[in-house]
Amino acid sequence: MSNSNNIAKLGRAVVRAEAVAIEALLERIDQSFEQACEIMLGCRGRVVVIGMGKSGHIGNKIAATLASTGTPAFFVHPGEASHGDLGMVTESDVVITLSNSGETSEVLMILPVIKRLGVPMVAMTGNPNSTLAQGANIHLDVSVEKEACPLGLAPTSSTTAALVMGDALAVALLESRGFTAEDFARSHPAGALGRRLLLRISDIMHKETRIPAIQSGGMIRDALFEMTSKGLGMTAIIDKSGTLLGIYTDGDLRRTMDQKLDIQTTPIDQVMTTHCTTAPPELLVEEALQIMDHKNINGLFVVDAEQKLVGALNMLDLLHAKAV
Repeated sequence: MSNSNNIAKLGRAVVRAEAVAIEALLERIDQSFEQACEIMLGCRGRVVVIGMGKSGHIGNKIAATLASTGTPAFFVHPGEASHGDLGMVTESDVVITLSNSGETSEVLMILPVIKRLGVPMVAMTGNPNSTLAQGANIHLDVSVEKEACPLGLAPTSSTTAALVMGDALAVALLESRGFTAEDFARSHPAGALGRRLLLRISDIMHKETRIPAIQSGGMIRDALFEMTSKGLGMTAIIDKSGTLLGIYTDGDLRRTMDQKLDIQTTPIDQVMTTHCTTAPPELLVEEALQIMDHKNINGLFVVDAEQKLVGALNMLDLLHAKAV
């Protein structure tokens, strides 16, 4: 037990140390930060992020975050940059370099080339007096009082500070560009959010013979058979022209049984719900999900402008489409 308590104590000390490092960044969101954002907003090319070792891992994540939030960006390993990959950097780009010491040899080696290209460079270091900081157009101070590692060796607080500063840049740029949730979805089409914001009901709804529906005038038994055969837990009741008149669900069936109604002889029109929730086929899946959540329902029917039944949708369809 005492060993467990000591482990928990060490864990809390790490979180506390890194929280202090992040808190210190608040004072450094200053004019330099604003200038860095302005340079990236004016970039006609892409933001190229460069870093070595742990700074490289953080740089890779920063580049990915920028790219997914409206700022085209990619990561270049400084070792590979010296062997040809620097050719990916053009005069239209902006470079972000990361190095806690500001003296990382692999990064400094390519500094003259970046300067010769005339590419604006933003440096994120823990040493404002370092070679990298002094050689950059803009320096963002991500220094920390101490690493969370008790040995003071493993990059911990310093990498967290750099990561948070990168997130601050990405989000500030996102807001400045007027980047929307739909823009985000376009760069994340395989994710649940992307599918919810890009897919429309018509893309995933049950159509034609797969729609559970019976004619007005039928009996409850007809509705039960249709619900069972189509497997959506509901059926539409329509007139001869295909106009939706009502809905009958599993819940309605339970209430029917409680009332001891005869399913063989009771007309469906007598027990159906006439004012049911519907949606147009062009509605986004995200909006359909909101309707279903708000109404606390598991399915809805899709109708056109003339209230003609054109589709059916339930929560399982959203799950299969990976939209939730």
